[in-house]
Amino acid sequence: MIKTNELIAEAMSLPVEVRTLLVNKLLESLNPPNKEIDELWAKEAEKRVEDIRTGKVKTIPGEEVFKKISEKINP
Repeated sequence: MIKTNELIAEAMSLPVEVRTLLVNKLLESLNPPNKEIDELWAKEAEKRVEDIRTGKVKTIPGEEVFKKISEKINP
């Protein structure tokens, strides 16, 4: 039987593409896809993109967001 540390070491030695596939499969095993929920999220994403395109919502640059977070954490 393979020990946990050996398994991890072997996984870490795999090419990046294979590790990515492995991670995705492991995550799916913990949280299996749900078609209904995936469709709802896709519709929500499309709505949000449309809201940005039409100017209904204003985007905030990432630098500004991180600056505000940093100011709150480190006053």
